[in-house]
Amino acid sequence: MPLEAPLAPATERAAELDARFARHGATAILRHALSDAQVGRIALVSSFGAEAAVLLHMVSVIDRTTPVIFLDTEMLFPETLAYQQALTDLLGLADVRLERPDRAQVFATDPDATLHRTQPDACCALRKAAPLARALAPFDAWITGRKRFQGGRRAGLPAFEADAAGRIKVNPLARWEPGDVTDYMVNNRLPRHPLVAHGYASLGCAPCTTPVAAGEDPRAGRWRGRGKTECGIHFDGGRVVRGTAGGAVHER
Repeated sequence: MPLEAPLAPATERAAELDARFARHGATAILRHALSDAQVGRIALVSSFGAEAAVLLHMVSVIDRTTPVIFLDTEMLFPETLAYQQALTDLLGLADVRLERPDRAQVFATDPDATLHRTQPDACCALRKAAPLARALAPFDAWITGRKRFQGGRRAGLPAFEADAAGRIKVNPLARWEPGDVTDYMVNNRLPRHPLVAHGYASLGCAPCTTPVAAGEDPRAGRWRGRGKTECGIHFDGGRVVRGTAGGAVHER
C-alpha cells in the first residue's frame, strides 16, 4: 500500500479551511472537518457542560463513532458526571474517552485537593491541560464548542485555527449567538445540564464555579473574583508553561 502523504503545516491548512468555510453553517463546518483527510484524525473535546449537548448531538448525527474526549478533573459537580452518562446514552455516542489527572502528579502536587485555592492556574494545568495533552496525542485536530459571544480571547474566533502543538482546532459554533444555542436545543429536544436551572450558565469544576446573576456575563461565575477566565487549554492552542511542581503556572 502507498504511504499517506504527510499533512501540510497546521497553520497553512487551517488558514485555507477557514477561508473556504468561515461563513458556512456549523453543521457544514463540522461535517467537512470529520471527513477531510487534510484535517486528519480528529476528536471532539467536550465538557458536557451547559451548552455541550449541541455539538454532541451534531456529532451523533454525522458520525457517532467520532472520539469524544471528556476531562474528568475529579473535581466536577456530581450533576456533570450524571449528565455525561445520560447524554452519552441518549445520543448513542460510541467512543467517549474519560481522561483523568495523573495519579502520581496529583499525589505530588495536590494531595489534599486544595491547590485551586492558592494556585488555580497550577490546578488547571494539573487537572485539565496535562490530561488533555495526553488525550490529544493520537490526533491531528480537535473540535471545540467555543463561541465569539463568550467574549475575551474568543471575540475574534475563526472556524478553523492552528494550535501551538501543530493541530487544527475546529470551532463550528464560533459565529453562533446565545439564541442559536437555545433554539437548537429546543428544536432537537436536548436535555439541559441540570445546574442550568439553578443559574449556572458556564460549568467547570465545582470549587471554582458559581451561579451568575441576571445580566451577568455567562462566564462570570468561573473563578469569580480571581481575574481568571480560562483554564489554559485554549491559550496559544492549549500551551501551558509550567513552573516547578506545585509552583506557579503562567498561561500564555
